[in-house]
Parts: sequence; structure tokens; C-alpha cells
Amino acid sequence: MSRADETYADEEYRYELENRMRNLLWTVSGDYDLDVLPDVESFRDSKYISLYDAVKQGAFARFFSKDDFGMYLVKKLYLGAEEVPLATLAQMCVDEAVADKITAERKGVATLRRKAFEAILDRDFDTLVRMGPVGRLKAAMLREGIDSSYKAEKRVQDQLDELLTLRNAADTMDVIREVDALYNRLADPGFEKEHGTLEQVMAVSAEDLRKFNWQDFLNEDALEAAAQVMNQAENAVHTDEDETERRKAGKILITEEAAQKMYSYIELNYGRSYLSEAEQQRLNRRICRGVHADCKLYFTDGILHDYVKENSAYVIAGRVLEANKRFYRQNQRVARHNIEALGNILRRSLQARNEEERTEAAYGAIIPRKLWKAGRTEDARLFQRIMKKQNTDFVVDVLMDASGSQRNRQHLIALQGYILSAALSRAGIPHRVMGFCTFWDYTVMHRFREYDEGREADWRLMEFYSSSNNRDGLALRATADGLKDRPEENKILIVLSDGRPNDLVVNRPNTKNPALYTGEYAVKDTASEVRRIRGQGISVLGVFAGEEQDLMAERRIFGKDFAYIRDISTFAHVVGRYLKKQVDEMD
Repeated sequence: MSRADETYADEEYRYELENRMRNLLWTVSGDYDLDVLPDVESFRDSKYISLYDAVKQGAFARFFSKDDFGMYLVKKLYLGAEEVPLATLAQMCVDEAVADKITAERKGVATLRRKAFEAILDRDFDTLVRMGPVGRLKAAMLREGIDSSYKAEKRVQDQLDELLTLRNAADTMDVIREVDALYNRLADPGFEKEHGTLEQVMAVSAEDLRKFNWQDFLNEDALEAAAQVMNQAENAVHTDEDETERRKAGKILITEEAAQKMYSYIELNYGRSYLSEAEQQRLNRRICRGVHADCKLYFTDGILHDYVKENSAYVIAGRVLEANKRFYRQNQRVARHNIEALGNILRRSLQARNEEERTEAAYGAIIPRKLWKAGRTEDARLFQRIMKKQNTDFVVDVLMDASGSQRNRQHLIALQGYILSAALSRAGIPHRVMGFCTFWDYTVMHRFREYDEGREADWRLMEFYSSSNNRDGLALRATADGLKDRPEENKILIVLSDGRPNDLVVNRPNTKNPALYTGEYAVKDTASEVRRIRGQGISVLGVFAGEEQDLMAERRIFGKDFAYIRDISTFAHVVGRYLKKQVDEMD
């Protein structure tokens, strides 16, 4: 079977599965106008999980108000609640509120629920234990659902008993009150004091919400926003962020209207582009080809520098900036040592290239003490040649993976980027620093500093934050496109990445869609792009900023030219060794 046939068959399978799950959801809810995206991806883990999720959603839509519940979740998030624990508790409360009601009518649901709980517990147990109070409560709820005689330790059992009271929930506000109480007690005890009581949460206006969530912006539908939050966070419980994106890598159908608003969303959440529309179109036509056809590039200085309005994305970027600064202050001594050490390594290497090399030769400046050889020996080396290499012919680009898989270590990557940029400034090497991530078909290129800016620009690396997916091959191609036009003879591209290229592809209407950019396919494309760039005379160095299990993928992408940083204190030594090698080998 050809790749095209396999892709078509997979799409057909997904389409049929979605239809079956929607039919189940509609049958249970009795509402055939209900339009909720089924969680098809979890079917790969267990059909029981997916089917029970459809039953649960349908039952909640029948017995309660999904609109009111969804609006509460969005308002709570707007006021600063953390997405994963809130959505996890919301799913638990929804389950307990509908389980007895739907089981009374459909006896087979009890077996389906038990098998789904067994599959979730088997898949997620270790992760739930590490989640803290919310995870332990969910594990206890799953065990009780499998065996009603189960009893947890007293503190958790008290919380579980409270959760189980939702089996008698009379209306949606009963469910909302329990979610809110559990969140404030288990996930964020200081929430009410800092952000507001449940009454204040419910008082958030629709106008406030319009600037908060991308689903609201596209569809003005808080229900869809809440459903998206709950689905994404439920997946985040059982896997790390990068694996979540990999599991979700597939084709998501969006409307033509949503596609038309896409550019406005990118502008709202990543800042205005510093390129004109005509410049962007020219770049897209030249760079977005082959496997990246129908993709787009978006160049910006970031939302903190050129924002459209102070929405939630702007607030989050500001919070991440302050967190990165705090991390720098905590590691200031180590950072300064690395900057000095790496800067000195580079400066000494360049000075060595600039030193005069004197050799005896058959021509050049005459050496008086060797004149006695004239006519007496065959040795014609009576002269001295002075050779000198210039150190002004180097330029460096630093490209940083800013996808969501880096979120847990974004403060560390920001510090690494700052150390590298400050060291290059110290050595007097012109350099540019860019971050990249991909949302929908846009690969966003975030410029932190330009080649010839002064040292003060290095501090902008503290603005680094991560989100969405990563289409590494396209980002590399776009970066090299600007680097190769620099006048310097010797060019170096340094890439800070986690070895996990992964782009969630959007199925856009009326266009030829790119292939799924994930797994082996994405690694091969990124490695091919690295080889192509090296073929243009640009040295490419990978600095690994990921999990150890992804080291092989990084090695396949960058070959022998990559550095693995296990500890920030060794950053200058490890990276300096590779850069010194590049400088010494260049003519």
C-alpha cells in the first residue's frame, strides 16, 4: 500500500470512528444537534476509555447544562487557574454526577465504566501518584469505581466521600460548586485570596472572556473552549507534554471562517510581524516548498514588544519573563562564570587566527643572517613570509526550539540562550537569536536579537517562552535563508532543541494539506535539512535540550556535531569545545 493510500485509509478509519462515537453521544444525550469533538486519539490506548468518554459527555449534556459548566471553566481559567488540575477535577466531578443516572437507564454502562477505569488506572497510575493531591484523588476515584468496597487513606477518603456526594447532584451549580471547592483546596489553596471566590469567578463578564481564549476568539463559544481544555488536560495527565502533542498529531478539521481568522489569532497571541505582508509572501513562496508546502512563516519580535492588546497571552508572556529572570538571579554566579569562560574560549580562538605566522620561503622579506647561503647551497629559503588570518569573518545564528514540549524547562533554555548570546557578544561575534514554534500552519519565528545589536539586546533572551508544536525542518530552512546572505565568509548555526520535531497538522479547507510532520518522518526531514544547510557551507551545531531517551534522535539529526548539556555549570566547557573546533577548522 502506498503512503497516500495509507493516509487515506487512516483518515477513513478516523472518520468512521468519530461518527460512531458521535452517534453514541447523541443517543445518550438525546440531543442530535450536540456538536462535541470526540476523543478519537484515546481509542489507541483503549476503546473503553473513548467509548465511555462519549457516554459521559452525552449524559452530562442530557442531565445538566454543558454551556453553564463550560462557561464556569473558562472564567476560572481567565482568573488564573491552572489548566491541568482544573480540567482533571472537572472530569472527575462530571463522571460522578452522571454515573448513577445513566447506569440506571443503561445497565451496560456500568461494565463499560469499570473497564475504562481499569484501562486508565493501568495506564496512568505512576503519573497520578506524582501529580500530588489531585492525582491521588483521581486514583482513589478510579479504584472505587472498579471496586465499591475500596477505602483510601483517611485524608484521601474524606475527599473521595465528598466527591461521591455528586451522585445526588440536582443541578449544574452543584457540580460547579464541588469543582471549585476541590480545586481551591487541593490545587491552589491561595486562589480565593489572590483571584476571587466562586461568586467573583461567576461574575466575570463575556467581554473579559473575549480576549482570553483562542477558541472564544474563533468561535465565540465558551462551551467548545471548555471541551478543548478538558480534552487536552485529560491527555496531559498520562503523558508528558511532547508525548501529548505526538498523540494528538493528526488532521483537525476547521471551518473556512476559522481559517480566515487564523492570521489575526497569530497576531493577537505572538505579536505583530516586523515584516510587511509583501515580504512575508515572498518568503513563503521561496521557503515553504516540498514537505512544507502550504505552510507559512511568521516573523515577530514577540508579544511583549509589539502587541495588539493586553490579552491573556500578553499576561502569560510577562509572567514567564519574570520567572526566567528569577531563575537567572538564582543561578547568576554560574551564568556569569559560563559567559566569561565561553567568551574567553571564543576570543582566544579568534586571536589565534589573527596572530602572525612567520615561515621561511623562497620569496618574501630577506633574512640577512641567511645571505651567506646565496650561491653556496641549494637552499633557496632566504626569505620570510608573514601570513595572517582575519578574525572578522565569522557570523552566528542561534535557533531555539520554543515548542510546548519545552515548557517544563523553558527557564533553563532561556538561561542557556542568554549565556550563549552574551558570550558571543563578549567575543565580538555578530549573531542573531531566534525562537520557533508552530501553530496551525504558521511557524512563528520569534526574533530576540539581530546580528549587529549591542550587548543590551542579549537580555531579551529572558523573554523566551514555549507553546504549541515545532516544525524543525522549516524553521532551520528559514534561519539558514537569512544567514547565507550575510557577508561574512564563515557561518555557524547553533540549534537548541529536544530532538522531537512534531507538528500537529491542520486540515485546511480548499488546500493541499502537508503530510503529518511527526515521528520518523519529521526526524528524517530535519536531518535532511541539516545536511542541506551544511552543503551550503554553513556549520550546524546541535545543543541538546531534552530528555535522555531522545538523544538518539538528536544524534541522527546533527550527526557528530552536537553537544549534550547535562548540567548548566558545564555549558561553557561543552559548547566551547565544539565552537572552538569550528573556528579552528575554518579558513
